[in-house]
Order: sequence, then structure tokens, then C-alpha cells
Amino acid sequence: MAIPDDLSVTCLCADWCGTCRDYQSAFRELGEAFADAEFTWYDIEDDADVVGDLDIETFPTLLIRRAGHVVYLGPVLPDPAHARRLIETYADMDADEAIRYATATVERREWQQICDFGAAG
Repeated sequence: MAIPDDLSVTCLCADWCGTCRDYQSAFRELGEAFADAEFTWYDIEDDADVVGDLDIETFPTLLIRRAGHVVYLGPVLPDPAHARRLIETYADMDADEAIRYATATVERREWQQICDFGAAG
């Protein structure tokens, strides 16, 4: 599968969370598997200056961007196969489809405003 160069995946976790600590190596391996995409790990407390006031309730939480737009923001099972399927779904979209998807609902349009930190990640 060709990975689009505009795909990025950010994991939002916390060091105090045992599930997050366990998931970090799996996330790193996903980044290696999707080497053409940008993978970033943010600790919501240590990187609070970047993450800001984004309220994360469940760990791990992924933020996936395509074509400069957030297409996914939500928790994932701490199983790399689950994240892999999500990533592949959004990687398969062409850029125009990703933009339409990212702006199709009020919730997704709000993501574009509250998750602007990911563009710099």
C-alpha cells in the first residue's frame, strides 16, 4: 500500500497511564510500518503547551490527519491492529475525499479548530 505523504498520526497519552506506556512501543512499530507518514507521540501533561486544553478522556487517543485536515480524533483499543486498520482506511482516501470527510459533520469541523497543534507536530 502506498502511503500518502500528507498522512500524519499523533498519539495522545500520559506517562502515568500503564496502558499508554505499554502502547508506546506498538505505536513506534506502527510508525516504522508506515514510514512515509509522520508519527508523533504527545504526553498530554508533559506536552500541555502543545496539546493545550484538548480534553482527552480515554487512552490511547489517536489524531489522524490527511490533506491538512483531522479525519479522526478518538480513542483506540491498545491493540496495534486496530490502529493499523484506521490508518489504512484514511490512507486509502484520496485528498479530496479526506477533506470532504473531515468537514462533513459539525464535530469534525470543530476538530479542525481545536486540533491545530497537530499541524506543527
